[in-house]
Amino acid sequence: MRVGFYQFDPQFGEVAKNLDTVAAKIEQADADLLVLPELFASGYQFVSQDEVQQLAEPVPNGPTTRRLIDLAKRRRMHIVAGLPEQSGGRCYNSAVVVGPSGFVGCYRKTHLFYEETLFFAPGDSGFQVWDIGPAKIGVMICFDWYYPEAARSLAVQGADILCHPSNLVLPNCPDSMPVRCLENRVFAVTCNRIGREARGGKEPLTYIGHSEIVTPRGLILHRAPRDREDFTVLDMDPAEARNKQLNQYNDLLRDRRIGLYKA
Repeated sequence: MRVGFYQFDPQFGEVAKNLDTVAAKIEQADADLLVLPELFASGYQFVSQDEVQQLAEPVPNGPTTRRLIDLAKRRRMHIVAGLPEQSGGRCYNSAVVVGPSGFVGCYRKTHLFYEETLFFAPGDSGFQVWDIGPAKIGVMICFDWYYPEAARSLAVQGADILCHPSNLVLPNCPDSMPVRCLENRVFAVTCNRIGREARGGKEPLTYIGHSEIVTPRGLILHRAPRDREDFTVLDMDPAEARNKQLNQYNDLLRDRRIGLYKA
């Protein structure tokens, strides 16, 4: 299975331009699964609720999801991509999953970070796993990585690959995702962005890049540069994520003692 990411520098509010940039890369891609950054077409640093309302879209009938569906059908691949979603008068920081057959599902970010709490409603979708044929995938968004329950929730539902659209500004995630993979025996594809946003007199946000693909053994197959665009697709065998046995006596998920864990 060929799996990858596209790390780039989205321009705030330029949805059509950002979509064209992504489409140009996807048209050249030989991949089964591709992960794009969090809020990849809209940009991240909102300065008002009005901006969020203007850029948020319905799912699956908004222009961004429709464009991604068209690309996924034409290129015969699955795509996971972050976008601002509008639903029922609320806006969510969401990620859609689309594929050759069309719309697959939508995940709404559970753990909002920093000023996201001013502009988005907390996600209510819960952590979900989708069977895309060669693999089962789960989605978490950016700051979700800080909560080990997110990755574990997806692992116990059978996810082989964690798809992780991100706009990371804190430095810790790239070195922490190998631990998430190791403790759950799953692959992970973290797709971050690069660049800098300083809008409306706010504190500048500098995105750290370092998108990466990690194996169930915690091995980093590829890590992108901090400040350069990177389009990477690698081969992986999702079956490697299905053996949770550490040795002849220990099985990672079977041996959990759930009754002793406190919420």
